[in-house]
Amino acid sequence: MAYAIKAEIEDPRAETFVFAAQKTMYGGKHIVNGDVVFLFASENEGGQGLVARGVVTSAEATPRRPDLERQTPRVSIAVRRIALAAKRLGRDELKHFKDWKDERPETELNFKFYRQATNKIVGISDKAAAFLDGFF
Repeated sequence: MAYAIKAEIEDPRAETFVFAAQKTMYGGKHIVNGDVVFLFASENEGGQGLVARGVVTSAEATPRRPDLERQTPRVSIAVRRIALAAKRLGRDELKHFKDWKDERPETELNFKFYRQATNKIVGISDKAAAFLDGFF
């Protein structure tokens, strides 16, 4: 399975990235070393959307807090960049894909990242991963 992360990314051209205690949704909590991850610089923090593709070099689940009854699983990951995006893909390009049942990769990404606009790690389908590969 491939993954995507939307987070604050200060230097999209960095060779390595570290993301601490990131919220996970849609299977994102299953990310492990060696997985492919697509990095989106969060527009909420001034980013531009898809910036890089990388490989997870470290993944560790954040322990649950016993004092909280309901909590979203969180994971800390380190990523080595393997490619920079050559084409733009962000909220503006994806916002028109709102037919949640059309099975398009653009709709999947819009749903997982922008329907609830918080930063997060998400699992993505093979179809969405193949679509994203076209941006490199």
